Amino acid sequence: MAHSALGRDGKESETGETVNNNHVSPDLPTSRLAKHGGLRTKDKTTKDLTASKMFRFGRYIMVLILVLALLFLPKMAPAEVRVTDDLGQVISLEGPARRVISLYGAYSEILFAMGLGDRLVARTRADFFPPAILSKPSVGTHLRPNMELVLGLQPDLIIQASGRKYGHEVIRQIEKRGFVVASFQPTTFEELFSVIHRLGTLTGNEAAADRLVKQLRGRLQQLSQRLTATEHRPSIFFEVRYPNLLGAGQQSIVNDVILKAGGINCLPNRKKLVRINIETLVGYNPEVYVVQKGPMNRNPADPKARPNFRVIKAVEEGRVLFVDEHIFSRPGPRSVEAVEKLAAFLHPEEAK
Repeated sequence: MAHSALGRDGKESETGETVNNNHVSPDLPTSRLAKHGGLRTKDKTTKDLTASKMFRFGRYIMVLILVLALLFLPKMAPAEVRVTDDLGQVISLEGPARRVISLYGAYSEILFAMGLGDRLVARTRADFFPPAILSKPSVGTHLRPNMELVLGLQPDLIIQASGRKYGHEVIRQIEKRGFVVASFQPTTFEELFSVIHRLGTLTGNEAAADRLVKQLRGRLQQLSQRLTATEHRPSIFFEVRYPNLLGAGQQSIVNDVILKAGGINCLPNRKKLVRINIETLVGYNPEVYVVQKGPMNRNPADPKARPNFRVIKAVEEGRVLFVDEHIFSRPGPRSVEAVEKLAAFLHPEEAK
């Protein structure tokens, strides 16, 4: 019996021979290989190279288009910043202020506390804190700045205190030269925090302003919690100047310092500064007498050595405190330090 032979594909020919459909005779010419399942190696390589070149060329074209788009697209202008100052003026800048002159030292301290000391291009003659500000050129005093020096520094923002009438004249003179002036005069801590936030907006550093306010507010809250159990809030007279006696009234940052330190301002006047004579002061008879030392009160005599002051309860009992004017009377970051110092004097046990 004849056995049939199976091909590789499992098929058997009619003659009984195995058929291999994948086999190609080696004697066939190369041009006929394609008909029998062979590869045209040269043609495939050529196609691959062409496709690769086209891919690279397309990628170069895309990069070129992107570069040209970036070159010819209109440049985006910096976002406008806008706030309203304490005079009710809308302060508008084309972009965040980069060159700033502060004509009031407390506002310079705020910028330094926000980490923006490098934005300040000048200082006033009275500014010495923080020490780094001494590297800045002086432009005179905050009420009499040298206009030529200010012009030469080309600031894009000038900050001024708006509390004094003569200060308004200075502001008008500067504005006539084409400069932007923002005026602030905080009399409470909440108003001070508002100034910090607005300076953060004007300089494009809202986050830094938020951090500073959070830090200062936190210190005040901690002190307030320690003073919660305080039963007695002593009456206080804060001496701004002597002779020609001036006291701090209700419309001053000093008033809020006194309140937050656990005291009461003995002067009921809703003014920043109050002229007062010794007879009226004796009538108020404050329990604590605070004397500031600084530009406004350079060499104040000890109240015990002054005629008629010994009859005041605070002087008689030795409850007299000398303080730094720059810390207590300038509304800035160090105003919180003023609260802490006064609270330690008024309530030494609770304020620890």
